[in-house]
This record gives sequence, C-alpha cells and structure tokens, in this order.
Amino acid sequence: MMNARDDKAARRAEIEKICREHGLPLTAQRRIVLETLPKLNHPAVDEIWEQARESMPEVSRTTVYRTLEMFSKLRIIRKVCHPGAVARYEDKTNRHHHLLCLRCGKMTDLDDPSLDKLHLPGAGTGYQIEDYSIQFRGLCKKCMADKKHKQNL
Repeated sequence: MMNARDDKAARRAEIEKICREHGLPLTAQRRIVLETLPKLNHPAVDEIWEQARESMPEVSRTTVYRTLEMFSKLRIIRKVCHPGAVARYEDKTNRHHHLLCLRCGKMTDLDDPSLDKLHLPGAGTGYQIEDYSIQFRGLCKKCMADKKHKQNL
C-alpha cells in the first residue's frame, strides 16, 4: 500500500516522464507552479502566482500562466472554467465534479460515482466524447447562513 510520500514521488515521476516525452524541461519555475497548485483550492492564475512568488520572487505572472496552460494541455493538471468567472486550475485530473457557490465563488470537489455512470452521447453528435465534468451551482453553507442572517435583521 502506497503512502502519501510514495504517491507524491510517483506523481512527480509521471509528470517528469510526460514533460520529457514532449521535450519540455521541468524547470524550477514549472516545479514551483506544480508544488503551489495543491496548496490552494481551485485557484486562479493570480492566486498561484502570488503563492509561487513566496518561494521564488522572480517568477513572472506570464510564466505561471504559460505553465498552467501548457500543463493543462498535457493533462498534467485540469483547467476548470465556468461562465462569468476566471479560469481556475487544479492538480486533481481524475473525473470528478464541482459545487460552485454563486455568491462567494467557492468551488468544492464532488466525487459521486453515480454521476460517473451517465450515458454519453455518441454517434450523430459529431464529437468523440473523451471526458466530462458536471458543475452544480447554488449557495454554500456559509452563504446560506449569511443570507438567512440578513433576512432576520
């Protein structure tokens, strides 16, 4: 059975392999982006950049943005988009879904095996579906409590 350290080492080896296969050196800047991402909850580019600068002050916002875009294209990380908001990123690449608070913007992972068993459209769509993610929008517990509190005033 693998422990967290073994999982992390295996993930790092997998990422290094993917980068080598695509002729991309895993530079110090790229490593810092990868190390920063799991520390934050579905962060936007600026959040990742601010956190990364704590370890590497010289890293530029452009480098962080390009690294995130490149890693998402290589499926090393996942880019999560929703209407009316900036793109967010996460290091969790397996199929999972999200809960999104419409008031505060908080995004939470939702693992629900029943959602993973949806019948996918096939022939006649003109698409070959490779993956999907469902996003549920509403209010988080904190925002619901704030809303009730304001209504009682």
